[in-house]
Amino acid sequence: MKKIVLLGLLIASAATPALAISRYNSMSFTCGQAKAIIDRERAVIMRHPSSRVRNMTLYDRFVSDSNACDSGYYAYQDYLPTKDRSDCPVYTCRPSTDFDRHDLLLIPH
Repeated sequence: MKKIVLLGLLIASAATPALAISRYNSMSFTCGQAKAIIDRERAVIMRHPSSRVRNMTLYDRFVSDSNACDSGYYAYQDYLPTKDRSDCPVYTCRPSTDFDRHDLLLIPH
């Protein structure tokens, strides 16, 4: 029984860092504030309204740069609605492919 409990604790402690990412509502911040949070924390989840489907809420992960992306991914410029802008420029992670490697040169590291 002790082995099962210890194994459960070990698994739970290993999963904890995945839960550590902060979550925010993008509409609570100005563009500058949202970008500052993303830069400070390197990666966050932002809840925001869909621009295409009325009354739909979306959740996306935004990052400060390519170093916050998993291996095989890079930071790609995207846009997030905020309190003061409908198109605040931010970065999301996108898989690297032969078709869009030229975008890597546009992302500051």
